[in-house]
Amino acid sequence: MTALDGRHALVTGGGRGIGRAIAAALSGAGAKVTVMGRQEAPLKDAVGKGEATGYFIADVTDARVMADGITRAAGERGAFDILVANAGGAESAPFAKADATQFQRMFDLNVMSVVHSARAVLGGMTKQGFGRIVAVASTAGLKGYAYVPAYCAAKHAVVGLVRSLAIETANSGITVNAVCPGYTDTDLLRASTDAVAKKTGRTREQAIAEFTKDAPLGRLIRPEEVAAAVLYLCSPDAAAVTGTTLTIAGGEI
Repeated sequence: MTALDGRHALVTGGGRGIGRAIAAALSGAGAKVTVMGRQEAPLKDAVGKGEATGYFIADVTDARVMADGITRAAGERGAFDILVANAGGAESAPFAKADATQFQRMFDLNVMSVVHSARAVLGGMTKQGFGRIVAVASTAGLKGYAYVPAYCAAKHAVVGLVRSLAIETANSGITVNAVCPGYTDTDLLRASTDAVAKKTGRTREQAIAEFTKDAPLGRLIRPEEVAAAVLYLCSPDAAAVTGTTLTIAGGEI
């Protein structure tokens, strides 16, 4: 599959988990892929294994650093045609204990990271008359979950941002969409299930079962399944798909 030959893609949080799988899928479709993250080792590994063409280190919550990194990468490998805003994270606490600083952290990490990266690439995409922006949101952007109110609020905001930006860019050759994965089998989720198992005395399998109890499919989502959805939204075949959320959640939604 070479549908993306010559296209330059940026994947934020591209060193591991869902982001790494997305980078590999885009590379496999012929795109040049720049991965970005906070830790150099996994980014270098992605390049070394041919899952990415280059990388830069940045904090997605820092608008200036992100803009500088994107400008350098575009100068080295060409303007960006595709942005996959994957970087994000979750913190858990019941609402009574989720203070204002947690809500701000979740908003900065999950929403402003999309804002900063989209601002940095949108001008070039508009100029060339083509662009694909995909935000990796979550089922937490479509429904509520107990004990993660700040994370849910932030992911709902990501979905709203996508819908708004899609309308603004509809006549520019740019599409803006979101994917909303359910619980996905990544190293971060494995750490969470191990922590739950240790705290509750359950086995790891029992902890995973708790995460997947609302999904009729009855298992975790694979990162490659999320990557396949992103690859479709970035493809020429998805030129008429904008402002939508593609859910990969085993029937939970």
